[in-house]
Amino acid sequence: MGALHVGEPRVSFQQQQQQQVGKNGQQGHGHGAVVEEIHGLIKVYRDGFVERIPAIPDVPCTWGTTASVPGVVIARDAVVDRATGVWARLYAPAAAAAAGRVPVVVYFHGGGFCVGSAAWSCYHEFLAKLAARAGCAVMSVDYRLAPENRLPAAFDDGVTAVRWLRQQAAISSAADELSWWRGRCRFDRVFLAGDSAGATIAFHVAARLGHGQLGALTPLDVKGAILIQPFFGGETRTASEKTMPQPPGSALTLSTSDTYWRMSLPAGATRDHPWCNPVTGRGAPRLDSLPLPDFLVCISEQDILRDRNLELCSALRRADHSVEQATYGGVGHAFQVLNNYHLSQPRTQEMLAHIKAFVRAR
Repeated sequence: MGALHVGEPRVSFQQQQQQQVGKNGQQGHGHGAVVEEIHGLIKVYRDGFVERIPAIPDVPCTWGTTASVPGVVIARDAVVDRATGVWARLYAPAAAAAAGRVPVVVYFHGGGFCVGSAAWSCYHEFLAKLAARAGCAVMSVDYRLAPENRLPAAFDDGVTAVRWLRQQAAISSAADELSWWRGRCRFDRVFLAGDSAGATIAFHVAARLGHGQLGALTPLDVKGAILIQPFFGGETRTASEKTMPQPPGSALTLSTSDTYWRMSLPAGATRDHPWCNPVTGRGAPRLDSLPLPDFLVCISEQDILRDRNLELCSALRRADHSVEQATYGGVGHAFQVLNNYHLSQPRTQEMLAHIKAFVRAR
């Protein structure tokens, strides 16, 4: 078991919009009725005030030891865009400096676009494991959240993160606070990745890059996208959405999913908006018209999103895109970060092995 190599934190990850106490010091008082709520995570009041409950602790990049990481991983925080407050937590295997440069994974956390942070302890642990086990550098992006910043803000921030990465790749030999990380990165082997809503961001960022939103990516080369339990929806329910039983404390129920979409989509949009339903949504571009990279789609057997994830894989294959899929038995949504199933740990090891193989093959 290796300790997470500690360093100086680079940015503050306390966001002003993530209010947890009302202006008068009492939660919710003076803001009217609650109009949207996901129990234990977020409340939205009639006057627009947003209260996020700290269900999972934020931890600094200097945070203690990271369980089950074989070898030392270095982590630091970096500002990506001061104007929007977007920042990233950067990880890299310490051994990469001696062993040579490693592929780069640009990762977007989950949370229904409305909660979550690159500083959450569960993501800090999971991505340190990913960096160590898969032998890659990781850029974990902390993007703007809805409902204060509805979509496409998170997609915009994803593109901004890739632009920042391209700028870092173009820096030749400057010695600065990020040279330790740049010197470990193979910028010609970049992978977009995320879980749940973060996987949705990765998908849409890949589509935007394929359409040339940033122009030439050189010296970057996006080799693939890793979608872990991608969070998509639609007005027509799938079988798993209608019938998949969820245990108490499940990370995603159907009502929770609907609430996240109401808070994150443009006001008045339905779940058939193409940002939510890229397969059959009204106005969604044809998948065979999208220049997309190779995909690895990770599916949980007991996830309400299982059938929608399978539908996405089938649609991508019909559009002649390369898709690998892996299904994890006996576990549900976000098992790899929440460890909320008795098979979470062995299935997480399987997932890390699949990601490592996918990255190494490209």
